[in-house]
Amino acid sequence: MGRAPTGRPTSFDIAYLAGVSQPTVSRALRGDKSVSEKTRARIKEIARDLNYTVDKNASSLRSQRSNTIALLFFEDPTPDESMINPFFLAMLGSITRACANRGLDLLISFQRMEDDWHVQYQDSHRADGLILLGYGDFTLYQERLDQLESQGTHFARWGSVSSDMLGTTVGSDNFDAGKQVGEHLLSKGCRNIAFLGHADEHYPEFESRYQGLYAAMVQVGIEPDPDLQFDAITTEEAGYAAAKELIATGKAFDGIFAASDLIAIGAMRALAEAGRKVPDDVAVVGFDDIPAASLANPPLTTVMQDIKGAGERLVETLLAEVKGQDKPDNRLPARLIKRASTGD
Repeated sequence: MGRAPTGRPTSFDIAYLAGVSQPTVSRALRGDKSVSEKTRARIKEIARDLNYTVDKNASSLRSQRSNTIALLFFEDPTPDESMINPFFLAMLGSITRACANRGLDLLISFQRMEDDWHVQYQDSHRADGLILLGYGDFTLYQERLDQLESQGTHFARWGSVSSDMLGTTVGSDNFDAGKQVGEHLLSKGCRNIAFLGHADEHYPEFESRYQGLYAAMVQVGIEPDPDLQFDAITTEEAGYAAAKELIATGKAFDGIFAASDLIAIGAMRALAEAGRKVPDDVAVVGFDDIPAASLANPPLTTVMQDIKGAGERLVETLLAEVKGQDKPDNRLPARLIKRASTGD
């Protein structure tokens, strides 16, 4: 809630009385369908009661468009100095094309999590909205999204699509993709399947992939072993370390579902060092289908996310957010690519 009403009525006064944020009031008064009909009606009623009128000069200033979208990459641990996840680099081309097709300029920026990136675009008018790629630990990132929401910044992000996520999110159907992986590994005779990657609120996309695997196993009467889940961030070294830890437990496992290709590639290195053959002893599946996946030894079975569709959908969604229009479906299907790491 905002501040208590004082003096000449403002949108902040309406927000206070309606129990919503000021950006919600602004969207409601311009007829944005992202605000529910019930909330819009209440806000308009309060505005009438207060004899609130829109400041035409301020409204005109806010409606000015730069015809520019800002794309913000966030740093990710990588073996080279790029600090950008290769999956997001692959998405850059589709975002660039989507902007060019609409006559938009694209401003690309690299951000570190400790920087004040969440306030840099508030009053600068450098861009009409933001596309956010990459975030690491979501529990740390969430505070920044809260601030973007509260200041009324238009943004779309790639991530986990669920009702409790902040802002406008576009992402793959990670649960269904995880279920596809589980069903494939089960079809290959795997019964003790390990999952390498966080499976909690810190990495919600990984968590959904794990839940999909879990559902596939339960569906055929197999109770997944929670001791076969090991945390790992999206790096080869993390995958290597997680697989070493898995091997050291001495527990039986015949399949690995890695939450990303980089984790899977690191895991295969650990398996080779331990004398475990892929796929004869352990079938391995990754996620993302980065270029290195097909070049791995053996080539990696993985999940291909719709990179072309992702860039198009992110731009389309952000523009709908800026204009207050209905947004497109925000969940994209993903497809299993079968290769030699599972005997295909």
